[in-house]
Amino acid sequence: MQVDILNNKGEKTGRNIDLPDEIFNIEPNDHCIYLAVKQYQAAQRHGNSKTKGRAEVQGSSKKLHKQKGTGGSRKGNIRNPLYKGGGTIFGPKPHLYGFKLNRKVKDLAKISALAHKARENKIVVVEDMKIEAPKTKDFAAILKTLSGDNRRSLMITAEHDMNLYLSLRNLQNTKTVVLSDLNTFDLVNANVLIFTESAAKLFTEEVPAEATA
Repeated sequence: MQVDILNNKGEKTGRNIDLPDEIFNIEPNDHCIYLAVKQYQAAQRHGNSKTKGRAEVQGSSKKLHKQKGTGGSRKGNIRNPLYKGGGTIFGPKPHLYGFKLNRKVKDLAKISALAHKARENKIVVVEDMKIEAPKTKDFAAILKTLSGDNRRSLMITAEHDMNLYLSLRNLQNTKTVVLSDLNTFDLVNANVLIFTESAAKLFTEEVPAEATA
């Protein structure tokens, strides 16, 4: 798959890059994408809800009255869940919602998401830019040229660039991520993928074994 390399004005530089068909031209597996996105969102949940059980609320542990002979129902202590101020029965407790997903499934999900973007012509490769200082206004104009108005874009770099991160972090519809930290949710959530030239070249250096399996 050939993609033109653009400059920061959105103009063709006359150069292109061959992205491997083993990644960008496969038959996408939508179920793997679903599982990977589900796992990502589950891991973001904070199961911090907590109620006190019978053993945790304050109150005497003395039995309220004898078991038989009163004509009333059998009662334990004042911490009984049936009384006001008593413990909660089967209340929520802190726990994790995340679940395990096999590495091959996660890799296939990312490759499938990339293949979907390639089919929809939503992949852009831009030449590397050297940033001397963070400038959000300048990068907003560059991204508007590369991805269009009001479109969620994901900028993917070969390595972390603090000035680039600071330039983009206040833009509402834009996120930057290092290629090694790429996840399926970010790929699916973005309308346009913007690869820097050095990040795109990493695909040509080594193709994951899972892609050819």
